[in-house]
Amino acid sequence: MDGTRQRRRGDTRQRIQDVALGLFAEQGYEKTSLREIAERLEVTKAALYYHFKTKEEILVSIFEDLTKPIEELIEWGRQQPHTLDTKQEIVRRYSETLAEAAPLFRFMHENQATVRELRIGEDFKARIHSLRDIIIDPDADLVDQVRCASALFTLHAGMFLLQDLEGDPEERNKAVLEVATDLVTQAHRGAGGS
Repeated sequence: MDGTRQRRRGDTRQRIQDVALGLFAEQGYEKTSLREIAERLEVTKAALYYHFKTKEEILVSIFEDLTKPIEELIEWGRQQPHTLDTKQEIVRRYSETLAEAAPLFRFMHENQATVRELRIGEDFKARIHSLRDIIIDPDADLVDQVRCASALFTLHAGMFLLQDLEGDPEERNKAVLEVATDLVTQAHRGAGGS
């Protein structure tokens, strides 16, 4: 298959994912059918089936595609020295990943039963635990371990709990990142890190 056809197929797959996630957010996962996704895309159900057989396949593919940067970040973090710079870089990159995948994470937050049923939540939780384990110094006291874990929670809170605060969203995201970075920095210093 030539590169142009592969790219078109990739674009179609991406369009399906975008439309499906929009419909899932708009009217709920359970109330969205493959027929509605096909209609919104202005394609036949057969054309949709070529890429995805079920809406579960669509949702799992969205999750896998949008959380791939988290897997890459975990792999990168495991290969780095356990320095403050590494921890701060993990927090910064994770913040960017959350921002880029915001629609998916909002969907996950609002549709927790579906997320549990499809085991997406377990996969995501395992990834968060891996990030936590990378930024926590195992020899640190409990308060500093909590600070590191709280840095990740702060990034999540910025996405879900602070979105309705007044002001510029970019400034809000910068403030959230600053607080998360401060938590990791305090914990690293408390653990006697360099």
